Amino acid sequence: MRNYRHSRRKAKDYALRALVGVCVLIALIPLVSIVYTAAVQGGQVFSVQFLTGQEPTFYCTPKITGNCSYGGIAPAIEGSFAMLALASLISIPGGIAAGIYLAEYSRGPLGRTMSFIADVMSGVPSIVVGVFVYVLMLTVLGPANVFSAAAGSIALAVLMLPVVTRTTEEGLRLVPQSLREAGYALGIPRYRTTVRVVLRSASGSVVTGAILAFSRAGSEAAPLLLTAFGNRRGFLGYNQPSEALPPIIYNWGTSGFGNLTTDAWGAALFLILIMLPINLGARIYLARRAKKFGTG
Repeated sequence: MRNYRHSRRKAKDYALRALVGVCVLIALIPLVSIVYTAAVQGGQVFSVQFLTGQEPTFYCTPKITGNCSYGGIAPAIEGSFAMLALASLISIPGGIAAGIYLAEYSRGPLGRTMSFIADVMSGVPSIVVGVFVYVLMLTVLGPANVFSAAAGSIALAVLMLPVVTRTTEEGLRLVPQSLREAGYALGIPRYRTTVRVVLRSASGSVVTGAILAFSRAGSEAAPLLLTAFGNRRGFLGYNQPSEALPPIIYNWGTSGFGNLTTDAWGAALFLILIMLPINLGARIYLARRAKKFGTG
């Protein structure tokens, strides 16, 4: 009887393992398909010249007109990194500070309200954020100064802020209360205990939240279509319109011209190659840090 029960448990275990494996494979199919298609289609134009060249000025379809100019995506790369840098400077410190406040200092209705608002903002469609920032810039600066890299950065920062806030808050709440009490027992002020002990213990969640926010902002096209607008000459300052990778992928991919469609796949491939190492690097960093401090 004991052998029968043991065999039955093993059979259930193997069946569930197989089911989980099948589910993982099914989930990987879209990812592998997207990466493969981007590599095949974008690989036709992906080169140093493509990454450093200017956008194509002649739109055509190679199968119909023969030779076509594919151009490059240098202006979009410049604009994307410039806007992501400013958005990160705005949202990551602000989100960490908000998460610390919600987890460590706010216990009343105000804290619950702020946490609820952060949850709601995490689910707000990006196009709504773009409309909000567009109206804000229109009201504050007037019609002549609506479109700019600064407006695009603000829109991306609004998208990033709730992600950083919620992941920081949840990470800090998972830190054992005994660590805080140990710091207080040693006479360490509360703010220093929070920064040096609690925040350091939750650094994995904080870094993860920052990476998730950066990845989301780096792939958003809708808010930039209404704020940054685009600029074929590259990044000319935060007070000028600017190009970015997600908008040109959308615009070129739906243009109907063969050379622009291929360029869109090339830009998508570059975006994948940028975001993938960032995520992998963060995973490696977190794994090494967990091993160093003996946490998992």
